[in-house]
Amino acid sequence: MYNLSTFRRSSRLTLFSITVCLVIATMTGVSLYGSSPAQEQQVNKVNPANAALTVTTIKLTQVELTRTVTANGSIHAWQEVVISPEVGGYRVAEVYVDVGDQVSKGQELVHLSTALLEAELASRQATLKQREAELLNARAALKRAQALSARSLLTEADLDRLISEELGAQARVESAQADLDTSRLRLQFASVTAPDDGVITSRSINVGQIVQAGSEMLRLLRNGRIEWRGEVPEARLSDLRPGLPVQITTADGASFTGTVRIVAPTIISTTRTGLVYVDINADGRIRPGMYARGEIEVSRSPSFTAPMESVINSDGYSYVFILRDAQTVERRRVETGIVQSNFIEITSGVQAGEVLVKGGAGFLKDGDIVAVAATD
Repeated sequence: MYNLSTFRRSSRLTLFSITVCLVIATMTGVSLYGSSPAQEQQVNKVNPANAALTVTTIKLTQVELTRTVTANGSIHAWQEVVISPEVGGYRVAEVYVDVGDQVSKGQELVHLSTALLEAELASRQATLKQREAELLNARAALKRAQALSARSLLTEADLDRLISEELGAQARVESAQADLDTSRLRLQFASVTAPDDGVITSRSINVGQIVQAGSEMLRLLRNGRIEWRGEVPEARLSDLRPGLPVQITTADGASFTGTVRIVAPTIISTTRTGLVYVDINADGRIRPGMYARGEIEVSRSPSFTAPMESVINSDGYSYVFILRDAQTVERRRVETGIVQSNFIEITSGVQAGEVLVKGGAGFLKDGDIVAVAATD
């Protein structure tokens, strides 16, 4: 009897315990099933004690990336005209311009002494009158000879001689006229004028100086137009073409815009570079001879970029860490492109929308659990 009673009591206790456990399990399940998303996030949140590192992240999106070619060069005059006299051996009477003056096409710049030229012109005029008088006499003699020849009173030889003399007199008149025209031109050349609009950049004469034909007197920056000539590595010349926009920065920080006008068809063998000629939209702050750096815009296209600190270089390859499941990082090999400011182009290995580890990537390894401090 005692043993049976004890066994029954023990069985009831065991059944009660099982029932209580089932109730507790059921209530716990209902509680978890009915929990809010915030509560579930709290449950799934990484324990900072288990994280290898606390990192910052950035979400990958495509941005319009400008690809450029950088070159160094100098500012040059587009065309610098050397102004010289066309007649020589004459004294400079007046100089009407100086360095920096704006001039117009046809404007008189220098005037030479004309005393000798005017005397020469007067002499040629007198010579012409003399030759014209000789021609009149020759024509009159020929006219009389022709009348006598018609009556057979003059030999053929005499008539031919008078015809020849008339032709010679005519030729001497024409020669004298040509000499007179030359003297008039030489007198005009005593006034040296501007061949085009522009700015005087150099002056090498003074009043009273005797100048020779072809000797330099002034230099003219034609149309005030200047250009930048940059030296581009031969490997990048194929990327350039006329019409590309250029940003030019001088040594003092002044910035100007320009357009590629010509890409040189040859390479400088000593430097392995080619020249690119760029028309500049400049003002008085930029002058020929100045050093300048140019950024030639080659193309624009959407691309992925990442902060420089996100890309890890190892064993000759580039890697980034992609955040998975909000807590685990994946080490992934990528291909990189150009660098602009603090960002580097990623050409392959990532997709839009992926989250990239930004700060702390250099201390991670594949599969690490991290805590995210912030996402850009």
